[in-house]
Amino acid sequence: MKKLTIIIPVFNESATVHFILDKVKKVKLPQDIEKELIIINDCSFDNTKETIENYISKNSDLNILLLNHDKNKGKGAAIHTGIANATGDYLIIQDADLEYNPEEYTLLLQPILDGFADVVYGSRFMGGNAHRVLFFWHTIGNRFLTLLSNMFANLNLTDMETCYKLFNTKMLQSLKLKEKRFGFEPEVTIKIARIPKIRIYEVGISYYGRTYEEGKKIGWKDGFHAIYCILKYGLFRL
Repeated sequence: MKKLTIIIPVFNESATVHFILDKVKKVKLPQDIEKELIIINDCSFDNTKETIENYISKNSDLNILLLNHDKNKGKGAAIHTGIANATGDYLIIQDADLEYNPEEYTLLLQPILDGFADVVYGSRFMGGNAHRVLFFWHTIGNRFLTLLSNMFANLNLTDMETCYKLFNTKMLQSLKLKEKRFGFEPEVTIKIARIPKIRIYEVGISYYGRTYEEGKKIGWKDGFHAIYCILKYGLFRL
């Protein structure tokens, strides 16, 4: 039976992590695909660890592995830990906030199950799905970063920075990923595009964005670092 690994990096998400876990639990995957949840607590200083442990104790029917970093290493590092421990045939990244809807896993899985794709990106900028209206300059920044990434990866993605990226696990594990923070997105995109005969697809997804008051963490400094990573991994293959 096939298995989907769901990697959930968390940092100070005690207020929302149980909600997202409930949503993931309720998802019925096609073809009876099993779910493997790998939660990486990136040294949260709120009650995130205790909240997750309590959730696990009350949901023993759900396959959850909790891994704890002893110091804060960044989202990319948390994802690396999850990738290294993944045992599923497919792998997707799920933020612990409520910006993305796990019910849409099936949308991303379908091109792979139909035999067309190895990697599927969930785009917030295509299709007719609901998305919250927020942050003009963030949208411009995302589109610019996607354009720049596409130039070096020779792709025509509409949303390189999306959280929802679904991979063939073995292909992803074959990459040597280095970025420990928000540089993960451009690095993995450029490196996955270089795998010979890789088949990358994109599907439209919904997006329920957060404001900074609601807990959004990414900022303008991360945008400049993403540009640096695109140039670094786009110009040099080492």
